[in-house]
Amino acid sequence: MMRIKIVRVAQGKQSTLSHLYIDGIFQCYLLEDKIRAEKIKHQTAIPTGNFQLRLNTWGGMNTKYKTSMGKVHEGMIEIYGFPNFDYIYIHIGNLHSETSGCPLTGFGFQKIGEDYQVVQSRDAYKMVYPKLVKLIKDKQTAIVIENNFQF
Repeated sequence: MMRIKIVRVAQGKQSTLSHLYIDGIFQCYLLEDKIRAEKIKHQTAIPTGNFQLRLNTWGGMNTKYKTSMGKVHEGMIEIYGFPNFDYIYIHIGNLHSETSGCPLTGFGFQKIGEDYQVVQSRDAYKMVYPKLVKLIKDKQTAIVIENNFQF
């Protein structure tokens, strides 16, 4: 069975840097907001645990992504099943201010001041998106989110 995992490896002042794995193979970096004990809407990393992925074809971001990605776009990759969190998409962006509580893809990262950012987000998204869509279509939708801070 395919396993999808997000492993958080570093925490900035307002950002969290993670790795995305499929079947134990590193795919790309992810950037989220800061982990907070109490949720602040659009400014808090998603909780750790076991959740599900699905293709969301009804949310507002679909129009934007359909325009920019064309026929490749089949819906937003949504992580769901969280208490108090809705519409959590894996999407394109570089800075924690662009996350709105969602993981952003990147092929690299850098630390600017006290926070992380990802780079080459669009390229990373275009690489990982079809893999995640295939897994969802094959009913391999479980995703594990865990903390394993390295630095």
